[in-house]
Amino acid sequence: MQEEEEELTKMLEELKTEHRDLDIIIQQLGDSTPIDFLRMQRLKKRKLFLKDSISKIESMLLPDIIA
Repeated sequence: MQEEEEELTKMLEELKTEHRDLDIIIQQLGDSTPIDFLRMQRLKKRKLFLKDSISKIESMLLPDIIA
């Protein structure tokens, strides 16, 4: 159980890092001319996928609270 949690935490950090990196790349791409809209769209889709994956892992790491 502990190993699973550690692996999820490691994966979560990797996904967050990639998400931050995509933020930077998208910003730089938006500042350049001409703007490559196709590439930007693909990067934004990847970023959204990462956000969803991060949310899933975070919910898996939170303990269930029984009210």
